[in-house]
Amino acid sequence: MNTRLGVLLPTQHSQWKDARRLLDFGLRAERLGYDSVWANDTLIGARAEPLTTLAALAAATERVTLGTAALLPAFRRPVLAAQELATVDHLSAGRLVVTVGAGFPGRSEIEYAASEVPWERRFGRLHDTVALWRALWSGERAFHGAVLRFDDLPESTPSHRPGGPPIWLGGASPSALVHAGRRYDGWLPYPPDPDGYRAGLATVRRAATEAGRPAGAVTPALFVTVLVTGDVARGERELDAYCRSVYGVPYEVARTIQAMVAGPADHVAATLGRYLEAGAEHLVCRLAAPDMDAQLEQLERVAEIVRPVPAGR
Repeated sequence: MNTRLGVLLPTQHSQWKDARRLLDFGLRAERLGYDSVWANDTLIGARAEPLTTLAALAAATERVTLGTAALLPAFRRPVLAAQELATVDHLSAGRLVVTVGAGFPGRSEIEYAASEVPWERRFGRLHDTVALWRALWSGERAFHGAVLRFDDLPESTPSHRPGGPPIWLGGASPSALVHAGRRYDGWLPYPPDPDGYRAGLATVRRAATEAGRPAGAVTPALFVTVLVTGDVARGERELDAYCRSVYGVPYEVARTIQAMVAGPADHVAATLGRYLEAGAEHLVCRLAAPDMDAQLEQLERVAEIVRPVPAGR
């Protein structure tokens, strides 16, 4: 199996100050041999907007996949979002992957309110939005879903690839597993242990088979927070500071919800290896470092763990 390695851009404003450093980060990741570069999406806290950032990276990079991890479609008007995504797909010559999500209870309600979108029926709205995008990219002029209905759609920008860019689903609730298997091109969860990942992937694949989809229709990926340090104790102290800064909760709480690992290179590699053994094929690493310089240092350390740095890079 050829493991693919991705990295999340440090889009939080406190981490970059000068937004052009985000482009430098993406270019450095490409030169180090990373397969993908990702941007997340939230209205909580000042940060670079993901689609704008990926559009800039589309022009600056040549090889890496550019992805959202994850985009929350409810924050955007769905017809305009289809045009925006198609444009990034064209600018990148077909290198875009769109992971979507519906938000996290206890955190995202305020974002929905700011977007003037009801929190209720958010999953139905999410799945309808994705189906609407695919319809628009294929040239359809009407859409009738469970939540979204349009009798007369304007002509929309077609995607670079027929049918649109691959769309992955984030999340690992029982319903998300089934929807990932039935509707989506990839699955990007962050379960806190490899056994949970293995069980979830089995459900995704079973749902895909029951829907008549071919083997390999759903790319199994993993979103994981990583920090390479001299020892585990130091790493967990730094993860604690990171979790308190990002989520307002200690590491001991966050680790029960998300995949997280910190410590020496061999310890991090062993933990990631267990997820690979459980079926993950594409790792999307969030680097738990506080500023851009520390992020760049971690970028190199993680690349060395997962694969040797390509010669001459």
